[in-house]
Amino acid sequence: MTTIHEHFVPFSCGGVRFEACAAAGESRPGRRPVVVICHAWAGRDEFVHEKARALASLGYLGFAADVYGHDAAGRPRRGRTPEECGALMTPLVEDRRTLRDRLIAAVEAARKLPEADPSKVVAIGYCFGGLCALDLARANAPGVVGAVSFHGLFTPPDLGPQAPIKAKVLACHGWDDPMATPDAVLAFAREMTAANADWQLHAYGHAKHAFTNPEANDPGRGIMYEPKADARSWEALRDFLKEAC
Repeated sequence: MTTIHEHFVPFSCGGVRFEACAAAGESRPGRRPVVVICHAWAGRDEFVHEKARALASLGYLGFAADVYGHDAAGRPRRGRTPEECGALMTPLVEDRRTLRDRLIAAVEAARKLPEADPSKVVAIGYCFGGLCALDLARANAPGVVGAVSFHGLFTPPDLGPQAPIKAKVLACHGWDDPMATPDAVLAFAREMTAANADWQLHAYGHAKHAFTNPEANDPGRGIMYEPKADARSWEALRDFLKEAC
């Protein structure tokens, strides 16, 4: 079994302090491709930490990013209830320029690590984090060669004309996700095509929002774990990483 080493990585943006968690395995010495993991609306949590460890075991540098930062008391901002999570996420969804700046700062912090190959960065994300990963592709962030959205939101940032997207893009989408309707999926496909992106869309039947999260269990809101879609999307990610990196 590969030994995984983890450590916290501080960085800042716009006067706000942030902290990411990096994970790397001993099986691959030297510099390696980086996978920046963007969290869902609750903030950087054990779910994305576990993804970082899993990716480290595959030979990548897993980097669980944070876009919420610390409060005035120096504590990481995290949501415990839907109301708290919404209060953290909504301002950034409404201010995509600030969100973009924070995401790029996180990527730059990852690229500076001694274990990182700064020319091979893939951004992935879950729910709100899926939107974040796509925004990094839209921004043509330095070093980012790929972006993968898991049950993410597709709304474009509306920050002016979109330059051609250089990164490869994969969207792993639950077809019954009420937060990304078929109309939104079609708009995403048209957006990626207009930007000349190398894009893929994997749509999983009978899968709802948050289908990768075993803790998701709110059928009334269309939020449910779906093990087959979870397994299939993870394999799609592994194939994507081999191609992109």
